[in-house]
Amino acid sequence: MNSTHPPVLVVGAGPAGLVAALTLLQNGIPVRIIDKDPNPRIGQRGPGIWPRSFELFNFLNVPEVNELAKPVLTIRSYKHGTMEFATESLVTRHVEPTPTIPFHVPKLIGQQLLDVILRRHLEKFSCSVEMGTELRSFEQSDEGVTAVLAKNGILETFNTKWVIGADGARGIVRKQLGLTFLGETRDDIRLVMGDIRLHGLDREYWHRFGTFKRGYVHVSLRPTNEIGEDGWQFVIIDNDLDTTKVAQSEELIFEIIASAIPTEITFNKLVWVSEFRANIRMVNTFSEGRVFVAGDAAHVHSPTGGQGLNSSIQDAFNLGWKLALVEKGLTDKSLLETYNAERLPVISEMLEMTTTILNQALKTDSMTAARTPILFMLGINCRFSNIVLDEFAIPGKPINAYGVLDEEHLEAGDRAPDAPNLVQVGGGESDVKTLFSLYRPWYHTVLVFAPSHAEATPILGALEVYDTSVVRSAVVLPSSASVTSVASPADLVFVDQEGHGYSAYLVEVGQTRVFVIRPDGVIGAIVHGTEGVKKYFSGIFLNV
Repeated sequence: MNSTHPPVLVVGAGPAGLVAALTLLQNGIPVRIIDKDPNPRIGQRGPGIWPRSFELFNFLNVPEVNELAKPVLTIRSYKHGTMEFATESLVTRHVEPTPTIPFHVPKLIGQQLLDVILRRHLEKFSCSVEMGTELRSFEQSDEGVTAVLAKNGILETFNTKWVIGADGARGIVRKQLGLTFLGETRDDIRLVMGDIRLHGLDREYWHRFGTFKRGYVHVSLRPTNEIGEDGWQFVIIDNDLDTTKVAQSEELIFEIIASAIPTEITFNKLVWVSEFRANIRMVNTFSEGRVFVAGDAAHVHSPTGGQGLNSSIQDAFNLGWKLALVEKGLTDKSLLETYNAERLPVISEMLEMTTTILNQALKTDSMTAARTPILFMLGINCRFSNIVLDEFAIPGKPINAYGVLDEEHLEAGDRAPDAPNLVQVGGGESDVKTLFSLYRPWYHTVLVFAPSHAEATPILGALEVYDTSVVRSAVVLPSSASVTSVASPADLVFVDQEGHGYSAYLVEVGQTRVFVIRPDGVIGAIVHGTEGVKKYFSGIFLNV
C-alpha cells in the first residue's frame, strides 16, 4: 500500500472521524483525514462517555480517555429564587465494576480534550489532521472516488478508494450522496450551551437553577477544569428567548446566568457557545457505493441521554475493521453492507429512546427521572446480523437492538464480556491477563473453552488456514484442568483460575464451546467446534 496516496479519505475530525481513522491505521490502512475548520474545535460539547465506549477505547489502546475523564458530580437543584437546595440527585445510579464489566462508571471528558488525545494516537502512525481543508465535491465509480478539496483558496483533485463522511449534520457528504434525513425539528426545546469562566459557586456540585416549564429560565452549570480552575459548562433553556440572539452576545449570556442565580457571580470569560434546537433525524442508509456516513452526519437527536457522541464513535468502529478487511483484499465488498444493516436498527432505537427521555424531562421537570441502565450501552447488539452465527440460540425470538445487558443470557451479536485473572500456561508471574487485553481492532479472537488442551486441538487445527495477522486463538481451560507447559498451535493457553471466564461466557466446566470475538469486541459466533468456526469465517473471508 502506498501511504503517500491513502486509500481512505476521512472527512471531518471530530470523535467519529478520529476513531474511524485510528481504527484503519491500527489495521495497517493509510488514511487522509481533513477538517474544514482552520483550528481544532474548542469546548466541552457532548462530554458524557458511557461504559461501552470506554471498552471501545480500551480495544483501541487509548487508556487516557478513562484516565483523564472525571466522575459525574451530584446534581444540586435549588428552590426558586434561593440558594437553598431542593434536591440532590445522581445522573445514574452507582454501580461497582464487576469482572465482566470493568468500566461500569460513566464519566465526563470534554470533546476538546478527547480530540487532542485521539490526534496524538494518530500521530504515532505519522498521520495528522489537515485543518482548513474542505471537501467541495466528489464523484464515485466502481473503482474509486474522485474528491475536490480546497485549502487556502487552492483546489486539489484527490483520487481515493473510499470516503468516510464524519463531517456533521451540516456536512457535504450526506447532502451530496442525496441521503434522506428522516425525522423532525422540534420548537419546544431550544437551548444555548457552551463553556464559561466564572467564580462564585461551589465546585463540588453540578448546579441547576429554575425549571423547564414555559415562562421560566433554566440554567445548568457543571464545573470543569479543562478550560481552567474557574471553568464551567453551562446550559440555558428558555423557549421564550431568541436563542440565536443570545448565542451571539456574551453580555446577554452573563446577564441571563446572573439573573437565575441569587448569589454574587464574577464572570471572567465566555470561552465557547452554541445554539441548539432539537433536531431528531437519521439517514435512510449509512452508505452509497464507496462513500459512508458516520456520527452526526448520519444521525442527530436531543442531547438527553448523552448517546450521540458514543453512538458516533461506535459507528466508526463498526465500519473501520470491515473496511480494513476489504481494502486488504481478504473479504468481499459485500461485508460493507453489514455496516448499514447493523447500525441502522441501533440508531433507530437510540433516537426513540432519547426522544422519550426528552419528553419525560419536559413533563417531570427532571433530567434524572428517565435514566436507566440502557444508557450504559452494554446491551446494544446485532443478533439480527447475517454475519453472526449462533448454534445455540433459539430461533424466532424478538430482538431489541438497544437492550439492557442480561448477564444470564449470551448470544452471537452481543457485546463480549471481560474476564480477569486468566493465568497463562507456561508464562511467568506477569502473564496474568484479562480477556479485554486480548481484543484488538485488527484481528478476530477465537476463544476455545475446553476441558483439556487435547480436546481443543482439532479446533485449533482448523484455524491454521487463517493468517495470524487477522485471526488469533486462545484456549481457556477450567481451574480443575491438570496443566503443564504444552506446545500448542494456539497463540495463548490460559487456566481460568478463578472461574471468571467460564462464568462470563456461561460455559459449564466439562463443556467445549467456541466463541469468535470480532475486532469490534462483539461476539461474531458461538459454536460447538470446528465446523461452526469454518462456517462463520466463510461468511467473513474470501477463498478459505
